[in-house]
Amino acid sequence: MKIIINREKLLAPLQQIIGAVERRQTLPILGHVLLKSSSGALTLTATDLEIEMVTSVASETTDDFQTTLPARKLLDISKALAEDSTIEFTIEENKVTLTSGRSRFSLASLPAKDFPGLDDIEEQHAFAIQQGQFKTLLEKTSFAMAQQDVRYYLNGILMEISKDMIKMVATDGHRLALSELKIELSVNEIKQIIIPRKAVLELARLLEPGDSAAKIVLSQNHIRVETKTLIFTSKLIDGKFPDYNRVIPVDGNKTLKVNRESLKRSMNRIAILSNEKYRGIRMTLSPGNLSIQANNPDQEEAEEELSVNYDESEIEIGFNVTYLIDVLNVLDSEDVDIKLKDANSSCIISDSEDSSSLYVVMPMRL
Repeated sequence: MKIIINREKLLAPLQQIIGAVERRQTLPILGHVLLKSSSGALTLTATDLEIEMVTSVASETTDDFQTTLPARKLLDISKALAEDSTIEFTIEENKVTLTSGRSRFSLASLPAKDFPGLDDIEEQHAFAIQQGQFKTLLEKTSFAMAQQDVRYYLNGILMEISKDMIKMVATDGHRLALSELKIELSVNEIKQIIIPRKAVLELARLLEPGDSAAKIVLSQNHIRVETKTLIFTSKLIDGKFPDYNRVIPVDGNKTLKVNRESLKRSMNRIAILSNEKYRGIRMTLSPGNLSIQANNPDQEEAEEELSVNYDESEIEIGFNVTYLIDVLNVLDSEDVDIKLKDANSSCIISDSEDSSSLYVVMPMRL
């Protein structure tokens, strides 16, 4: 049996699904990609048992068949071949030969019947959304997810849907990111799901900016995102996300308005001399002025001063500089608002002109 396919047509879907292939896995077949040929289409599937990606491409084929191949080797070979070249696959029982021009590769395959798949999902809710909108929601919040936290429900993003709103919320216990989108959904009740960290990062990579459509399907235990070129399925985290509304301070009575780019540049410079372990900086606010200081165990110091729009009483407060820079990186407005109460209370950072996203950062004791 043979498949003939253009190198570019194979490379693009391989690059899409490779994120589902773990470099280290307990089952050898999880390092493989499943290739299915049927009716002139070649379907590629990759999974790590938590997420699954399926994509298809037109090919010239003599028969319907299925086989598996080592995913990263196949990707590396495809990348290394000449542009616009043609690849011919010759399928044998436990071996697949790839021929392109004067290049020839023989790869070991594993039985396609042993390739695992995720359970079929029973649709509970489904809605359409622009890929760019969904991608933006993920990018505005994903940096605040926890990493390998024992509180497993924090290792992902909360997605909350209601009849006229989608909210994404992420927190690692020290900071919180919230972004929302007003959109008409045929949902009668508020539903919350927790999308795992790996799925969030892969979706942010795979979704295209712009207004091309994506269909979101939710079940009891899965989320599925369908686009023209990809079907992405992920298990959900089975847990209860904290009540994020309780974390958002409502009594911040001091507001600082500052140019976002100027503040970000100052923070990046100050961070050079902050303590590498604790990353703490001291911010001193007085009318019209913001002073930022950092020091480290080597007795080195850095200080920056910025002119700001602030006319409240003087306040001195410590923060993790990395958390502040992360927020400034995802905001895109000219100015940002920072609301504070005192040195022991969390602050809220938001876009001065757009209220759809807000960020809560806890203070540090210095």
